[in-house]
Amino acid sequence: MSQGSPPRATRFGVIRSAAWAPGIATEEEWSAWARGELPLGRDGEPRLEQMPAMLRRHAGRLGRMACDVAYRVLEGERDIPIVFCSRYGEVGRSVDLLTAMVSGESLSPTSFGLSVHNAIGGLFAMARADTANCIALAAGDESAEYGVLEAANLVADGAGRVLVVVADTPLPAVYESFADVAPAAFAWAALLDAGAERAMWLEWLPLAPDVAAGETRGRQLPAALSAYRFLHGTDREWVHEHEGHRWRWSRGD
Repeated sequence: MSQGSPPRATRFGVIRSAAWAPGIATEEEWSAWARGELPLGRDGEPRLEQMPAMLRRHAGRLGRMACDVAYRVLEGERDIPIVFCSRYGEVGRSVDLLTAMVSGESLSPTSFGLSVHNAIGGLFAMARADTANCIALAAGDESAEYGVLEAANLVADGAGRVLVVVADTPLPAVYESFADVAPAAFAWAALLDAGAERAMWLEWLPLAPDVAAGETRGRQLPAALSAYRFLHGTDREWVHEHEGHRWRWSRGD
């Protein structure tokens, strides 16, 4: 294992999870989607009625999705550390700010504050008046893996339970040519617990030098959404190859 590589295998367990995407919100709908019977929609966002209106109006589409699934999984529990993960974050707000700057318009301090990667976690913490540890993470196409890895390590270090939230929206039009997967808006959350009955494993495995990783560009689903399909389903394993290594998600007996 090269210096800086993650541990080869990490054990974790999930006791509750929830997800949201346009047209898909309930457990039954996600099961139908996983079987290929229900397509992802493109438009819409959760109403996020759990959050006070004064703060809710500051939440963009990504924030509404992420906070909605976080509320649903926590079910009122407090003092649970949270790891918020997103490949792109609030990139739409950043584009709006850059466009305003080029046009010579004044920049909104509120919009800037809400564009940074840890803004959603801060908004969620303020809404719940919760001072638990909150981490914001971005690791490209591997954001789900590193999010689960971070959460599992916090559990192992004594946190007991940790919530991992993964969310993304399609890139703005100006960046569409850089997209390497089909556009999708989605969010999912999973509560990791040291006492979960059924273990799962996340393994990092280097590829042999003569083995090329699978192509990312043109793949139909973002890796983070495929990861939720594995968590929600019953498959024994799912493998995500990326730049000279692979992540293997698997279930224990």
